[in-house]
Amino acid sequence: MTDKDLEKGNLEEEVKETEIPADAEEATEEAAAEETTAEEVEAETAEGGKEAKKEKKGFFSKKKDPRDTQIEELTDRLKRSMAEFDNFRKRTEKEKSAMYEIGAKDVIMKILPVVDNFERGLAAVPEDVKGTPFEDGMEKIYKQLMKTLDDMGVKPIEAVGKEFDPNFHNAVMHTDDENLGENVVAEEFQKGYTYRDSVIRHSMVKVAN
Repeated sequence: MTDKDLEKGNLEEEVKETEIPADAEEATEEAAAEETTAEEVEAETAEGGKEAKKEKKGFFSKKKDPRDTQIEELTDRLKRSMAEFDNFRKRTEKEKSAMYEIGAKDVIMKILPVVDNFERGLAAVPEDVKGTPFEDGMEKIYKQLMKTLDDMGVKPIEAVGKEFDPNFHNAVMHTDDENLGENVVAEEFQKGYTYRDSVIRHSMVKVAN
């Protein structure tokens, strides 16, 4: 055997050693087939999960009952009606209070001239009549009248000796008086009154310059 034959034999043996056995190829193909099957199973499982979720969602999601919608609408209408009624009640009470105050002021304005005449009559009582039962009776009636007005919230406005305030006083005359400061009420011609902190008649006064 020549050297060439030896070399050829060695090469054939190396080729045989490097060739992949048939069993190995089959094992590889089977593994690949198994991997594909696993991917398909995973995909199918995922799709099945989605469908299951959809079915579950569809099972738990309940369609809204028309009666519930109607109840919500009626409840909302009731709340609105109650709110409107409450506003109406408050507005009515306010209007009623305003009407009462206007009516009370109107009555008081008609009584004040009577009070003025009462005061003028008491101031003009002669000296020989003072202290008599007649004068005492008139004085008591006047005090009762003033107490009734006071209980109603009618208060006289202080004027003489006070600084002139156009919100309470109506200046009809001016005078120069060194004993009084500037813009001070020197004399009151007609008494003013307030009713519940609002002026119903201004005091008619003389103001010092």
